Amino acid sequence: MKDTLLIGLYALAAGAVVGVGGAGMLRLQRGRSILTHVMVLLVVTVLAVVAGVVTVAGAMFLSGHDLRVVLLTVCAAAVVSLAVGAVFGRRLAASAVWAEQARDRERRLEAGRRELVAWVSHDLRTPLAGMRAMTEALEDGVVADPRTVAEYHRRLRVETDRMTRLVDDLFELSRINAGALRLIPTTVPLREVVSDAIAGVAPLAAGKRISLVAAETGWPTVRGGERELARVVSNLLINSVRYTPADGTVHIDAGREKDGVWLAVSDSCGGIPDGDLDRVFDVAFRGERARSPGTGGGLGLAIVRGLVEAHGGRVGVRNTGAGCRFEVRLPAA
Repeated sequence: MKDTLLIGLYALAAGAVVGVGGAGMLRLQRGRSILTHVMVLLVVTVLAVVAGVVTVAGAMFLSGHDLRVVLLTVCAAAVVSLAVGAVFGRRLAASAVWAEQARDRERRLEAGRRELVAWVSHDLRTPLAGMRAMTEALEDGVVADPRTVAEYHRRLRVETDRMTRLVDDLFELSRINAGALRLIPTTVPLREVVSDAIAGVAPLAAGKRISLVAAETGWPTVRGGERELARVVSNLLINSVRYTPADGTVHIDAGREKDGVWLAVSDSCGGIPDGDLDRVFDVAFRGERARSPGTGGGLGLAIVRGLVEAHGGRVGVRNTGAGCRFEVRLPAA
C-alpha cells in the first residue's frame, strides 16, 4: 500500500509540474486560434502522462531495457493521441468558427429585419394617410372643381404606383434573402440590357434634364438571368439619376477582364461621404448630404447586391471627384 501511494505521489508531482508549465503556455497563447489552444492542451496532457511514467519508472529502478520499452510504448501512444487530437481539434475549431459566424450573421439579419420593418412602416404611413384624406374628400364632395378632382386622381395614381414598386422591391428582396431566387442562365448581351434600361429610365432623366450617355463599343456578353441583370442595370441607373443634380450626366460603360466582365455607372451626385461608402448597399440606407433621406426607397441598391451575388459576382462603389462610380463585376459568358 505504501509503494502504491508513493507511485501515485511521484506521478502526481511530475504531472503537476508539467501542468503548471502548460498553464503558463496557455496564457501566452491568449488571442490565438482555437486550434492552437487545443493543440497546446493536448501536448500538455501527453507530456504530463510521459513525465509521470518516466518518473515512476526511474523510481522503480527498472533496467535499461525495460525503461526503453516503457518509453517507446508511451511515445507511440503520445504520437497517436496527438495525431487524433490534431484532426478532431481542427474540426472543432472549424465548427466553433462557423457557429460564431452563423451567430453574427443571424444578429445582422435580425437587426436588418427590425430596421426594415420600422422603415417600411414609416414609408407607408405617410402616403396612406394622404391617400385616405384625398379619397374622403372626394367621397364627401369637399372637392368638386374638375381640375382639383383630376389632380387628386393623378396623385392617387402616383402614390399607388409608388407603393406598388415598394411592394415589388420587398418581394424581390425577400426572395433573395430567403434563397428562393432561381436564375435561368442564358447568354445575355449587356448592350441590349443597357439599351432597354436606358429607355425605361429616360422619362425620369428627362424630367431632371439629365443626359444618359452609354459607351458606343466594348459591350461584352455574360452568363446569367436576363430579367435579373436588367433589374441590376435599371436600379443603378435610377439611383444615379435620382441623386444627380439637374442638367447633370450619367455615364454607363462596360468591358472585359481576365476572369470576367465589368459594368460601371458613373454620375455627378457630388460624392458619398467616406463613412457611408460601406453602407450604401444596406437595406433601407439612404445616406445623408448628397444622398439625403426621403429621396429614394432604400431597397434598390440592396437588391442590386443580392442579384449580383446570386450570379457569383460582386458590386462596389467609390467616389470619383464630382460624383461616384458603381462597378459590377460578373463571370464572363
